[in-house]
Amino acid sequence: MNWLLDLLFPPKCPFCRRLLDSGEGLLCPKCQRDLPWTEGAPGEKSVEFLDACVGPLWYEGDVRHSHHRYKFSGVQAYAGPYSLLMSQCAADRLDEEFDVVCWTPLSRKRLRRRGYDQSQLLAVEVAGRLGLPVEPLLDKIRDTPAQSGQRDAAARRANVLGAYRVKTGKQPAGKRILLVDDVVTTGATLSECARVLRTAGAARVCGLVLAMTPEKT
Repeated sequence: MNWLLDLLFPPKCPFCRRLLDSGEGLLCPKCQRDLPWTEGAPGEKSVEFLDACVGPLWYEGDVRHSHHRYKFSGVQAYAGPYSLLMSQCAADRLDEEFDVVCWTPLSRKRLRRRGYDQSQLLAVEVAGRLGLPVEPLLDKIRDTPAQSGQRDAAARRANVLGAYRVKTGKQPAGKRILLVDDVVTTGATLSECARVLRTAGAARVCGLVLAMTPEKT
């Protein structure tokens, strides 16, 4: 059936949308070479309550456009190639073992509106590639305005403060947790989720994202 699907819906590079030739993998050679890859210390973001936070790409150009199609236009299939880059980044740059993968969840209202949770899709795919269990450890109990609409880092922190709690029946205590999100800007959302997990006794919490917003200079 795969050949039929490829015939009806030829695979495209998720970033430049060029048709992929047989054997090219999930990204075209040009994007593999030219995407804004993060490297070294600048590609590791310091986020309060996280032991580390890494991601393979900078959030700019084709990465930004691709992510908008994934998040706002329903192109859920991008979770596959995105998760490949993220899991490779985790294996290369997070030199530790994890017990479980979880994600920064949407509120019920936002989930009903969008129809899917983009971070959950990534977490499930990443967990599969890393051979780890995935669990919904958190609930978002307050529907907050979009972080992109907040004027600065302080406003972003205030916007999500108290918006998350540990999901009923879940026990993060003593676990080493890989917390997945799609994009990190100031880190407010990841920080608040990590704070909740650490307060509940998590041993370690590391963040993994697809892309990071470059620091303003």
